[in-house]
Amino acid sequence: MNKIKIFGLATKNLKRKFIRTLILLLIVAVVTGTLLGATIFISGMQNALKIGTYRLGADILVVPEKNESQAKSALLSGEPASFYMDSDIFTKVKAIEGVKKASPQLFIKPTSFTCCYNVETFLVAFDPESDFTITPWLQKNLKKPLVGNEVVVGSLLPVMTGDSIPFFGTQFTAAGTMEPTGMKFFDQSVFMTTEAAYAMAENSRGKSMQPLELEKSKISAVLVQVQDGFTPDRIAIRIEHNIEGVKAIASDEVTSTVRRQLSGLLKGILVISSILWILALLITGFAFYMIVNERQRELGLLRAMGARKGHIFSLIIAEAVVISLTGGIVGITAGASLLYAFKDMIIRSLKLPYLLPSLPVLGELITGAVFFALITGLLASLLPAVFASRMEPYDAIRKGE
Repeated sequence: MNKIKIFGLATKNLKRKFIRTLILLLIVAVVTGTLLGATIFISGMQNALKIGTYRLGADILVVPEKNESQAKSALLSGEPASFYMDSDIFTKVKAIEGVKKASPQLFIKPTSFTCCYNVETFLVAFDPESDFTITPWLQKNLKKPLVGNEVVVGSLLPVMTGDSIPFFGTQFTAAGTMEPTGMKFFDQSVFMTTEAAYAMAENSRGKSMQPLELEKSKISAVLVQVQDGFTPDRIAIRIEHNIEGVKAIASDEVTSTVRRQLSGLLKGILVISSILWILALLITGFAFYMIVNERQRELGLLRAMGARKGHIFSLIIAEAVVISLTGGIVGITAGASLLYAFKDMIIRSLKLPYLLPSLPVLGELITGAVFFALITGLLASLLPAVFASRMEPYDAIRKGE
């Protein structure tokens, strides 16, 4: 018996008991699909957190004390918000020892966004002279600064380069689209200069039915980079001590919130996956034991016709491989499809950043899932295969009659 004949015989045996084979396939598919879907989802959140934090480039976010929760929601889930504080806070922050760079930003919640229908949009204005968040992207991709009413839009907004976008009675032109980050603060935002934002507010009094109340002496937040040798937590304490009425949020404080949520999710997923895997092993192992038991006469005849113990062992293992690989592929396809279909709903309910892993990482995860399915089938069938290979031909034929 060569390997081709063994796999051919294994496939025929599985087809004869189609319902039982289908049930085993579904068991493997559920376990594999659940594990892959959960792994991709967790990986996507970690990916978004890493890229989004890198793009923000800030160690600390200084905001009005009473608007701390709004600021965190804006960063994590991109919820549009408008809050302001005096612009002299920016000067005070820059003067604090340990601050390497500081840059002010304006957060503006549009009353309407006619270009993008039901897409929730956030207006973020930055100071080109001190900015270290958007300006590096402009220098790398557009090769020039924003001029006049030019804006840069997030990847989730249905806006093309060159499109005209109205805000508060002022027309803006999309100069470029940023790469996806998985964080709505970037992906659903429109970035403009503070000069353009102040001009928009002034013009809105005569051009918009809902004027924007924004004074040139106001900003929403100050982004801070910390000097080497200082910790963000220590500088945050200094800022709050020296400047009244502000809250200094360390970026680690924001990301740690997500990581704690991810940790809880991961533990829950691991527990559920472990229970499913153990059940799959027990059910599949019992099923293969029953298969071997009811096929004792057939296996005994194969031994009597010249099949060696290794052939019988290989036959049972081959059936497990066919079931595992087929079930794994079905589970991977179903798991990935369901995750893609319900991804947005899950993200909205959890209010966490998400960015699909890169193709190489996805390839690794899928390969790992296939390997996991294969191992599951092999472990479940190992003992029944050993039992079948050790049966004596005469005893097997007699017991199977």
